[in-house]
Amino acid sequence: MTEIFGHVVNVMLPVFLCVLLGYGLAMAKAPFDRKLLGSLVSNVGYPALILSHLAKEHVQLDTFLTVLAAACAMIAVFAVLGFGVLKLLRLPIKAYLSPMMLANVGNIGLPVSTLAFGAEGAAVAIGFIVVVLVAIFTIGLALPMGEPNFAALARQPVIYAVALALVLMGTGLKLPEPVDQSLGILAGLAIPIMLLTLGHSLATLKLGGIGTAAILSVAHIAISCVAAFALSRLLTLDPKIESVIILLCFMPPSVATYLAVSQHRPDEAPGVAGFIFVSTVLTLVTLPVVLTYWATG
Repeated sequence: MTEIFGHVVNVMLPVFLCVLLGYGLAMAKAPFDRKLLGSLVSNVGYPALILSHLAKEHVQLDTFLTVLAAACAMIAVFAVLGFGVLKLLRLPIKAYLSPMMLANVGNIGLPVSTLAFGAEGAAVAIGFIVVVLVAIFTIGLALPMGEPNFAALARQPVIYAVALALVLMGTGLKLPEPVDQSLGILAGLAIPIMLLTLGHSLATLKLGGIGTAAILSVAHIAISCVAAFALSRLLTLDPKIESVIILLCFMPPSVATYLAVSQHRPDEAPGVAGFIFVSTVLTLVTLPVVLTYWATG
């Protein structure tokens, strides 16, 4: 147990120290251009990360397609059960359902999966990121805004990076060595910038309704348990990959969903911010427990 605890500390502490640094930069009002850094990650870091990991066959093509299906199933479970929770609590569906169903598999899931399970963990997390990203630009925008933004989705380099990676995985072709080395360098941008940006975003959220946020956060963890249990029973995968999927089910709501809510449902934005903030803080407890007792690989 001491060895497992030490492993969990080694995985979680670097992640939360980086998030805390981003939070501290916001509190100190240090210059921090979230829009620029977010664009850098989405246009350079993510595509490089995808090609760097998937093109090297850290997971097989059929396994990666199963991961994509698992991510879709996870979102479906959160959508159905989350809808029921929101109806029970009489909270507005158009504001709260997108954060309830779309998890932060990028800012938190990717670094934790990478540190805990290495290159295979990163490859699985990338599959979840792709599915959640597509959902954010479709369902995530359609709920608060009233319509999906397919044009914005089509401009995401991640989509084309995945398509190229699938071709490489399916054909067995390799990228030229200089290109592969360049992608490896550029991929290093993604994780530290994402963690700093997450901390900075959490510090600048305008919170409201902490009591309701706490109830929603506990309900979100309960749904995470249901999703993880269901997927672990339905899928037949390598234990390490299954552990990564279980871990990703316990990610908090995506901060990206707050942007659409704040723009199109401003009255509910503080409550949604409170939900995201409390859920993210609770990962300090839930993720170490999951890594210690469930997602052990």
